[in-house]
Amino acid sequence: MTYHVLIVEDEPSISDYVKKELVFEDYQVSTAFDGLAALEVFEQAKPAVDVVLLDWMIPKLDGLTVLRRMKKIQPNTPIIFLTARDYIGDKVAGLDAGADDYITKPFEIEELLARLRLIFRKWSTSCSKVYELDYLKVDLTAHTTEVAGKIVNLTQREFALLSYFLEHRGIVVSRADILDDVWGMDFDGQENTVDAYVRYLRAKIDLPNHKSLIETVRGVGYRLNDEG
Repeated sequence: MTYHVLIVEDEPSISDYVKKELVFEDYQVSTAFDGLAALEVFEQAKPAVDVVLLDWMIPKLDGLTVLRRMKKIQPNTPIIFLTARDYIGDKVAGLDAGADDYITKPFEIEELLARLRLIFRKWSTSCSKVYELDYLKVDLTAHTTEVAGKIVNLTQREFALLSYFLEHRGIVVSRADILDDVWGMDFDGQENTVDAYVRYLRAKIDLPNHKSLIETVRGVGYRLNDEG
């Protein structure tokens, strides 16, 4: 399996160096040079990002804010801080905010590669949480989605939304609740954002000539049918 790593680093020399080493080790690599770009890549990347290497001091949004937003989108994606901030208070704040590891600069590439291998060993041996519904199979731990036995690539946001529906299947959820729980309380977009992403999901997980798994409840929101 080829893992997809997102490097969030505003210093091109460091980003290029780490990317080169990871590609040599057969990782797929994406890069972002500021916080907003990182969130965009994280949400839209296909295949989805498997692990994030995140600098703290980056433009537009700092690393701690990016971490919190990424964990809101997809709590199971490992995030490793890779930063010059070596104060113990920063390490504690980063780990408490949800970081899975914390590496200070300067660092040896061999240590970073070892930390990544450890992350993926823990990931592969952890108990998977798998939902099976009719022809749909979703593994929340492995971050995979199968439709009629075929792998379907979802963006992070699409996967987060599908996970939310699965965890609330059979329950009618309002657009407002979906926005708060999937996009976060600080999201200032409109409720039609939910409608757009439901359309994206339906296009990927519904089979032709089958009733949609995601039911529209007029005037309220949506429900994932639990019949299968």
